[in-house]
Amino acid sequence: MLSTIKQLFGLGPKIDYAELVKQGAIILDVRSKGEYSSGAIKGSINISLDQLNANLSKLKDKNTPIITCCASGMRSASAKSILKSNGYTTVHNGGGWMSLNSKI
Repeated sequence: MLSTIKQLFGLGPKIDYAELVKQGAIILDVRSKGEYSSGAIKGSINISLDQLNANLSKLKDKNTPIITCCASGMRSASAKSILKSNGYTTVHNGGGWMSLNSKI
């Protein structure tokens, strides 16, 4: 139970996002198109959270690591849950896109 709570709030083991990206991880930005167009991580894919279920086919390989991000980390946490419940095996909540960008 405690480990689940830690994971939920990102307090689990540290994740090397730069290494994940080097290994081919997809960065999925779930902000709106307007938010995304005002600044984003180079090479990221933008599918807004409210459109994610309808666009899962754009994320073809369920075994490719995915790092979700948004403005603050709330929507990316929801996106992670959606992806995990649809069979994506390795999904990490990267939190806010600016913070994530500084880690990669």
